[in-house]
Amino acid sequence: MPAGVMIPARNMPSMITGNGFGTSSSGLTLGQPNNMMEGQLHPLEMTQNTSESEFARTRDEEFDSTNKFGCENHELGGSGDDQDPRPNKKKRYHRHTQHQIQEMEAFFKECPHPDDKQRKELGRELGLEPLQIKFWFQNKRTQMKTQHERHENTQLRTENEKLRADNMRFREALSTASCPNCGGPTAVGQMSFDEHHLRLENARLREEIDRISAIAAKYVGKPLANFPLLSSPAPPRSFDFGAQPVSEEMYDVGDLLRSISAPSEADKPMIIELAVAAMEELIRMAQMDEPLWMASLDGSTCVLNEEEYIRTFPNGIGPKPTGLKSEASRETAVVIMNHINLVEILMDVHQWSTLFSGIVSKASTLDVLSTGVAGNYNGALQVMSAEFQVPSPLVPTRESYYVRYCKQHAEGTWAVVDVSLDNIRPSPTVKCRRRPSGCLIQEMPNGYSKVTWVEHVEVDDRGVHSLYKQLVSSSHMFGARRWVATLDRQCERLASLLTSNIPAGEVGVITNQDGRKSMLKLAERMVISFCGGVSASTAHTWTTLSGTGADDVRVMTRKSIDDPGRPPGIVLSAATSFWLPVSPKRVFDFLREENSRSEWDILSNGGAIQEMAHIANGRDPGNCVSLLQVNSANSSQSNMLILQESCTDSTASFVIYAPVDIVAMNVVLNGGDPDYVALLPSGFAIFPDGTDGGIADAGGSGGSLLTIAFQILVDSVPTAKLSLGSVATVNNLIACTVERIKASLSCDNA
Repeated sequence: MPAGVMIPARNMPSMITGNGFGTSSSGLTLGQPNNMMEGQLHPLEMTQNTSESEFARTRDEEFDSTNKFGCENHELGGSGDDQDPRPNKKKRYHRHTQHQIQEMEAFFKECPHPDDKQRKELGRELGLEPLQIKFWFQNKRTQMKTQHERHENTQLRTENEKLRADNMRFREALSTASCPNCGGPTAVGQMSFDEHHLRLENARLREEIDRISAIAAKYVGKPLANFPLLSSPAPPRSFDFGAQPVSEEMYDVGDLLRSISAPSEADKPMIIELAVAAMEELIRMAQMDEPLWMASLDGSTCVLNEEEYIRTFPNGIGPKPTGLKSEASRETAVVIMNHINLVEILMDVHQWSTLFSGIVSKASTLDVLSTGVAGNYNGALQVMSAEFQVPSPLVPTRESYYVRYCKQHAEGTWAVVDVSLDNIRPSPTVKCRRRPSGCLIQEMPNGYSKVTWVEHVEVDDRGVHSLYKQLVSSSHMFGARRWVATLDRQCERLASLLTSNIPAGEVGVITNQDGRKSMLKLAERMVISFCGGVSASTAHTWTTLSGTGADDVRVMTRKSIDDPGRPPGIVLSAATSFWLPVSPKRVFDFLREENSRSEWDILSNGGAIQEMAHIANGRDPGNCVSLLQVNSANSSQSNMLILQESCTDSTASFVIYAPVDIVAMNVVLNGGDPDYVALLPSGFAIFPDGTDGGIADAGGSGGSLLTIAFQILVDSVPTAKLSLGSVATVNNLIACTVERIKASLSCDNA
């Protein structure tokens, strides 16, 4: 008897050893065939799924003809051989033929689990007993399962080694990481979230293998309502603001953002969970269509179905507070900027607020919970405060305290999301909060990026003037379309700065690269100063004067001391907004063209305006920076230059200008530092009134909403007292300009 094989008790089938079993070191116990479990090897047949030579080495084993199964006296036949009359003697039969194996292999591919009828039919065709067929198929299934598990284990082992190598590489990168803001080493307190983010990224790489990230495990494994920050609104947390208590009146005058400090350590885990949930919502909001987003009646915009939104995202930051209105919009555009550069701008608060200076009046980063992974902003998490504006004194600004989270979702695809932290904010009343808003950025060929912007806020808009009520409520002023249009225009402006193939034959074109860069930087500062002085923002140190005698004109004053970018002394700023019955494009062209400037510019004293130099800033000829010279009969103004930037897009247009010193401009045109050129910008902000079929379009045929703002130096001594005569002069100046514009455009329109 071969070693290693156990002979069963009586009334059990005998076993004849074949190649590969008789010399096995481990014993195989053969029990009742009818009770044998799937996955156990049967000694009757063990065919290796390799080559035909290996098939031939396998021996077939049959049962003794006198053995019985249970109480049934079923005799097993051979392959045509006579049965041995002796009951205890084993009988060896021929192995399966090559034909039998091939036929069973072919049948196995079609049906690995044959029933009794199929086994009998197959046995009849091959000259085998149904029980032999049954055992062969059981063994075959076991072999296939074993091979599959072995292959799967090999794959898992390879994937695990890859993840371990990635983890080590990320840890090495983290050990040498530096802060993108200050250049110093990362703080110890930041490492916990960075390591947590590494686990999150590893889990993303093997989603079908394991979920090892703590944040992802909480987010996937629990309903959102279980998160403390995502449940019903909690009482505001107390913050230490120093000795001066924060009163409700401070929020009304815009001091909220000035008072908010960084979040405490206890708040940071909730902020992280909220950011992860907000990112998931933003991606779905950017990619889903009907029924979440419905096309408007004219088909030009998307309108959010609020009922569907509540069903799709039942938790989030909680129900809408009483008294707030929802504004939701989505817009998509392709912009001329690399997706990595765009992410860097969005995650740098200075670059972001500069790029969107017409929308963002001020912004600051209060805390950095994570700087990202492996030298980029993937996983970066920042707590921020910002004030959003419309360049008009008739529209209140919107203050927001929120977290910004950046994540790479795939190769060439990034997302940046904002969501308010109102449960941490110490405000007794919420006037504006941001539900998950931001953009999905996808890489495009040739350095372009596809941007899908989602803007979703809840605000108290009762302070908006009736002139702007329709535009604000329709999400035109603060909505996604304006963000995307501004981004598209600014990307073209940045691209023009990098242009090297400038045609030298055109008159007035600045070909000096350093000169172009300095002039554009000076114009950028002029636009930021204008927007900050014309809106109801608290970003600059302006003081609003009361009792100036004109309710529709807002007059502010500021003392300029030791500021190289502004002339020293007392500056007055006056701004007003009004409606015109002509299209925004007509108003824009009238105000930017030098030939029509004498019709409205009182300070030019009727002198002829000549363009000395210009820089094109995009496809639209109206987007340019110009240097104008006033040829006045007054000898004192004959050498005065005017720096002007005009820009237009589908949502708004601007014409902004400032008188500049000719000596200083020569320095700038030669590539000198523009920060020391003193500027007092004035200009115009033009918006469509939204009456053209309900569509707000800067190039439409409806009416316009025009804002005028002047900044004038009334006294060169900063300590001097402001006289009422100066205020009256500024009021008269702006009133006369308004009348001139109305007269000129009304005549042209008629």
